[in-house]
Amino acid sequence: MSATLVASGLTVTRGGATVLEGVSLTVAPGDRLGVVGPNGVGKSTLLRALAGLVPLDEGRLDLAPPTAGVGLLPQEPDRRPGETLRAFLARRTGVAAAQSELDAATEALATGAAAADDRFAVALERWLALGAADLDARAEEVCADLGLPADALDSPTTALSGGQAARGSLASVLLSRFDITLLDEPTNDLDFDGLDRLERFVAQVSGALVVVSHDREFLDRTIDTVAEIDPHRHGLTLFAGGWTAYLEAREVARRQARDRYDEYADQRADLVAQTQRQREQAVRGSVRAKRRMPDNDRAAKGARIEAATKSAARVRSLESRLDRLDEVEEPRKEWQLRMSIAAAPRSGDVVATLTGAVVRRPAFTLGPVDLAVAWADRIVITGPNGGGKTTLLGALLGRIPLDGGGQSLGSGVRLGEIDQARGQFRGDTTALAVAELATQWPASEVRTLFAKFGLGADQVTRPASSLSPGERTRAGLALLQAVGVNCLVLDEPTNHLDLPAIDQLEQALAGYPGTLLLVTHDRRMLDTVAVTRRLHVADGQLSERSV
Repeated sequence: MSATLVASGLTVTRGGATVLEGVSLTVAPGDRLGVVGPNGVGKSTLLRALAGLVPLDEGRLDLAPPTAGVGLLPQEPDRRPGETLRAFLARRTGVAAAQSELDAATEALATGAAAADDRFAVALERWLALGAADLDARAEEVCADLGLPADALDSPTTALSGGQAARGSLASVLLSRFDITLLDEPTNDLDFDGLDRLERFVAQVSGALVVVSHDREFLDRTIDTVAEIDPHRHGLTLFAGGWTAYLEAREVARRQARDRYDEYADQRADLVAQTQRQREQAVRGSVRAKRRMPDNDRAAKGARIEAATKSAARVRSLESRLDRLDEVEEPRKEWQLRMSIAAAPRSGDVVATLTGAVVRRPAFTLGPVDLAVAWADRIVITGPNGGGKTTLLGALLGRIPLDGGGQSLGSGVRLGEIDQARGQFRGDTTALAVAELATQWPASEVRTLFAKFGLGADQVTRPASSLSPGERTRAGLALLQAVGVNCLVLDEPTNHLDLPAIDQLEQALAGYPGTLLLVTHDRRMLDTVAVTRRLHVADGQLSERSV
């Protein structure tokens, strides 16, 4: 079904703070719209508002036809206790809600309720449009194709490994059949195969697509328009083209805005100066005339009056030009993250080793692995979801007990880590308390540090678990700037991180002199960050590839 969604003047506030203000947007059939902006600016809120899941303070949403399906697939898989993967997929694809409505409409039809025929027809049409009739068969096929175990569909989602959960989330996208699809950070945690499947899905979607993503390569390959949310005015600016075209157009727009303001400021300053000079000349002329001319000289007096009249007219003319000058607002100087990584004194020549290391899990075995990491090695680790990358890191750092073999850390190793789950900022403890413990700094200095990473008093004084994924990542990066490290471990660091922060992280890594262990599927980061070794982990086996 072809569907169009029109948002008019959407305004959303939270706790007295404006998140979105006066946002107007039309999403038409075939549109491929990417939403960008810094962490916390309101991208996810915009998607939820378009999906009708956020109360609007002002504005309206119009969907044509009204029965069209609008589906949101949020950035975190929201696994619920006791919910099987099959039920998760039904919920995320909208089939579960459509089934409930169809059941209710069927019951109303059976009891002869008023307008039951129309209600049943609409419910059935929606149920069929979402692909409910063959969802089970398609789910089995997609899950098998993604490499999930045969019993995964009937297993609780909470029992899935991280890699399996990522593939389950991808399955929910691939199985969805919405008329307008809203994707929030769909590339997070996906391996290269998953990214390829996601891009093929986006290319084949017949309806409209609105996506929030910080994956620069994905944006370049999949979208045709960028919607930038301004953090100051909380509105949208649209740019035609993908990510690269957006960067170029944004730079041109900013340069033109600065030129317009500079031209306005110069004109205004010139008119103000002319007006001031004219007034001063009139005063000086009047004083000189009074001194030189006798009071009974009528001709001189008339000349003074005429000169004063002309001078006043010139002042009024200048003031009128000043009033008619169209005011141009000065472009705001954008806040920019400036990141560095504090380096500790170098460690010994050997940083970490695994010797015949084996880790056994119920459905997975890593190893045996032999690996030696030397000082200043810059290692990138790739591999499919569930292949063992995070397990390898845990074993190498001594975080995961070995079922066989040995592990050791070298002398003087000072670790700095951003784990995939951002577990340091997950509990009820505030981010402020976490950082005070990690840095041994006073609260005032920690607040200043977090402010440099765009985290204000509201974020750092509430439970860390309430932070957005992007805010948790920023908090982790802040600690890397505060505490000296000589072995940096980053597991999917670009997940949930906004684009300017990713750029800063890449620059910081370029100047970091210590040992680096990097797990990433960010294709632009892989091209940007210089490494000395490439490791690949698949099916629990480690191999080394040429750089």
